[in-house]
Amino acid sequence: MKKWIMMAALFGCLFAGVSTVQAQEVTPDEVGYIVKVGDEAPDFEMTLTDGQKVKLSSLRGKVVMLQFTASWCGVCRKEMPFIEKDIWQKHKDNTSFALYGVDRDEPLEKVKAFAKQTKVTYPLGLDPGADIFAKYAVRNAGITRNVLIDKTGKIVMMTRLYNEEEFSALCKKIDELLK
Repeated sequence: MKKWIMMAALFGCLFAGVSTVQAQEVTPDEVGYIVKVGDEAPDFEMTLTDGQKVKLSSLRGKVVMLQFTASWCGVCRKEMPFIEKDIWQKHKDNTSFALYGVDRDEPLEKVKAFAKQTKVTYPLGLDPGADIFAKYAVRNAGITRNVLIDKTGKIVMMTRLYNEEEFSALCKKIDELLK
């Protein structure tokens, strides 16, 4: 009898625990981000257009900028030449800096053609199914987006769309982090 009572108590504890464990709801901000400044940047691995693989966590010790983009995004096309000129060309030789465009759910050949059309030379990676994007923002939220990550892996700035003032602040923040 003691055995049955103990088993019943054990099952009761197990099931009570199961019912209280629920998926943590994440409330997106007004522009669709599900991460915030101060959060550790969600880790991922991505394949670049040249076949190399990059894992975000392996970039610790560097300032990292992620640009979420796609060929069909007009604002991305507007912003990318500025990223190329004002960020990539300025910092590409700095071993403490990394910049990756994360192309949302497009095949390799389309992403290569997109890089050629926009004349960007910074590395672009593939994001099949927008799974990397979904670690940072609501899956169906819009792009262009930039996420700036400090040397410890913490998010320090996030942008949405392109506006000159915000882009200027992003450039300034990169400069500060690289001092």
